[in-house]
Amino acid sequence: MKTEKFHQVSVLLSIFLILSLTWACQSGSETGNLPGQWPVLKHYDKDHVDRIALPLGGIGTGTVSLGGRGNLMDWEIMNRPAKGYNPGPRFEIAPFFVLFTEEDGHKDTRILEGPVPLYEYEGERGVFRATNHGMPRFEESTFDAAYPFGQVNLHHSGLPVSVRIKGFNPLVPADAQKSGIPIAVLEFELKNNTGHDIDAAISFSIQNFIGDDGKFGVSARNINEYREDQNLRGIFLKSEGVDKEAEQWGTIAIITSSTDNITYRTNWKKQHWGSSVLDFWDDFSEDGMLDERPSTGEDSPMASLASKIKLLPGEKKGIEFIIAWHFPNRMAWSDSKLKNYYATQYNDAWDVARKTMPEIKGLEDQTLEFINAFIEADLPDVVKEAALFNISTLRTQTCFRTEDGYFYTWEGCNDNTGCCFGSCTHVWNYEHATGHLFGELAMKKREIEFGLATQDDGLMNFRVRLPLENALSFGRAAADGQMGAIMKIYRDWQLSGDNEMLDKLYPNVKKALQFCWIPGGWDANMDGVMEGVQHNTMDVEYYGPNPQMGIWYLGALRAMEEMARYQGEEDFARECHELYTSGSKWLDENLFNGEYYIHKIQLPENIEDIHPNLVIGMGGDNRLDPEYQLGEGCLVDQLVGQYVAHICGLGYLVDSVNLRTTLKSIMKYNYMENLSEHFNCFRSYALGDEAALLMASYPYTRPENPFPYFTEVMTGFEYTAAVGMLYEGLEEDGLRCIRNIRDRYDGMKRSPFDEAECGHHYGRAMASWSAILAMTGFHYSAVDQSMSFNPTEGKYFWSNGYQYGTVEIKDLRKNKTVSLNLLNGELTLNSFLLNGFGHIEFASGKIFKPGQPVEFEVELNDTLK
Repeated sequence: MKTEKFHQVSVLLSIFLILSLTWACQSGSETGNLPGQWPVLKHYDKDHVDRIALPLGGIGTGTVSLGGRGNLMDWEIMNRPAKGYNPGPRFEIAPFFVLFTEEDGHKDTRILEGPVPLYEYEGERGVFRATNHGMPRFEESTFDAAYPFGQVNLHHSGLPVSVRIKGFNPLVPADAQKSGIPIAVLEFELKNNTGHDIDAAISFSIQNFIGDDGKFGVSARNINEYREDQNLRGIFLKSEGVDKEAEQWGTIAIITSSTDNITYRTNWKKQHWGSSVLDFWDDFSEDGMLDERPSTGEDSPMASLASKIKLLPGEKKGIEFIIAWHFPNRMAWSDSKLKNYYATQYNDAWDVARKTMPEIKGLEDQTLEFINAFIEADLPDVVKEAALFNISTLRTQTCFRTEDGYFYTWEGCNDNTGCCFGSCTHVWNYEHATGHLFGELAMKKREIEFGLATQDDGLMNFRVRLPLENALSFGRAAADGQMGAIMKIYRDWQLSGDNEMLDKLYPNVKKALQFCWIPGGWDANMDGVMEGVQHNTMDVEYYGPNPQMGIWYLGALRAMEEMARYQGEEDFARECHELYTSGSKWLDENLFNGEYYIHKIQLPENIEDIHPNLVIGMGGDNRLDPEYQLGEGCLVDQLVGQYVAHICGLGYLVDSVNLRTTLKSIMKYNYMENLSEHFNCFRSYALGDEAALLMASYPYTRPENPFPYFTEVMTGFEYTAAVGMLYEGLEEDGLRCIRNIRDRYDGMKRSPFDEAECGHHYGRAMASWSAILAMTGFHYSAVDQSMSFNPTEGKYFWSNGYQYGTVEIKDLRKNKTVSLNLLNGELTLNSFLLNGFGHIEFASGKIFKPGQPVEFEVELNDTLK
């Protein structure tokens, strides 16, 4: 009996071992520096990759983008945008990776890129704009993304290996330091799909283009050095001829973490016709290794770095390359040279690699923790996509930090220059991603706005000149920008609990509101309604009461009321509340036409009635009969002040029934399922058969020449309306609007990581993050130490700019169970609210710590319904 049992066990063990070996051969072992499985939020098939450009780089560092076919593109690391700039010698040779394989004597060499797009086939010298077009390449590429993770899946029939390119840069909420490293991390995942050993090698080649940013400058006496330093092996690119004060001066490092058969070139054969790249190709194709070439004295020498490995049958290995850069000098819109913040953290590009490489696995894990928590939330994928992919704007040349740590922003980027200087308040008021992900950076903006850019009379310069001693020199105020800034400092105070910051800035916050009441100002008669001349984000002045500025003003009054009360100024708090109440009533009674809120044009009797600092000069010439008014149009973002009030927890600013009716009217009049028959007199950000929300519609009466953008479509404004719909329970309409936007940025027509308005990577588009806040009902106050969510069952992500985590809500008979999980820092709560359902008080404050989920029960409170 024992023998029989032993025989049965032996047979089972044999079967198990055979199955295990078979599985191992089929699935392959994983060795090298392979990270864990990366999440995928959005898959792009082979027909939707040509326009993809995923920016790789840190906050304030610039980026290089990973293209949808595996190409590196848009080298924007020298302190300015550089769309289409791919540095290299003649004949369109740009930075590229090449794969060499050898199986049983059969050799193959090909660039690690998918097919050249058909639209690139024609040019003045044949295929001219596409880079590296003459090299054998893969038949097909697809792309998987969960920003900042991008994965290019390359396929070629008959090739013995499968290839995946994995690119990322660390992105850790509440940690601008870890999210601000000037590197691009690229891992090449190779898998042997045969039953034979395979030799494989990857080489990266790049020209030393220091001094040339794609628009200005020129390279001079650039030098490439091979270095080995601890576990670092790579090539250091520097210059001995470029002016060290120039924006284009700096260093680049190309590093591999591989220790297998490292070969390199610090120079190529001298460039003449096609002989230089031919010499490289022949050399690498021989055995997957590189032989050095002597210096030719060229100002921009080429450099190549290669790693060769052996792949066993079924084996999977990763070869990692890191591109680091360090360009310390920036001009931006300054009259004198600035220094990048990241340049104070590192001495040069090699120092970036030296300090980052030992930490890269931990940084990847922290980034994965954030992204996995985010994409696992029980929200529609398109909402998560819109929110997450637009965060990429923070890493582009739209944003930068100076050596004092201050955070600045253009509105967006032109192809080669920043677009619209000065951290424009009336644009950046729409987005709430920065405040909820990087509270430190948001606070830096508030310090500039109120601490440096607000005059003694309360005028806030809505564009800040640089250097900072010129912060007051612009001398013009924007009504929406100034009111929104007041609401955002209230938001940032609540999120941070930084009472000292509020104490410091409060006097100027108060002046900024009181500026509304100056003679010739926005609300000179102090009735809670803006009747004066109001410059705004449409880049013109509106004359007379309108919902856009009017509701911003109501929101600022409410925010000011709360801050004044905290400061012990009860009389001023009461005055703000009375103005808010009066203004709200007036807007509902006089601007709401039964369907939406309108603009009542109110003209001054004399030019002298207009305060001179309220007119910018971009509107009509005749101030007594101005053009470019909204009039009785249905404006897409007329409720923007209410949208921000919901985010700030300030309640309803106007009648909630009117609000909901207005949102329905925006869908009725501004929504177009197909733009083919739409006449647009200005810029086209959507067209053809695409669906969108128009900036304004005129169901009844239209001014002869309305505000400039009324026929356009711009995503930041669409998100504002869509999020408003989500807050008011119009979920189907809100999601449709968000889905339409992301359908337009589909990888075929436009890059999913570049929503444009006045320039690429436009700041207002980050309003998409607010859909997360609306659908979860998340609100947090560090002042009260309270947190709230909607009571909908599910798991959700939350972040407040300083901590982040997840919450899981489950039904428990009549009540709800809540599991709150903190992923960083430490958090103390006095109370937790499920909106409209019930709340729980924590005696003496409940302390939450990372990795220690706390579960509690919230009882139904019928009085909250």
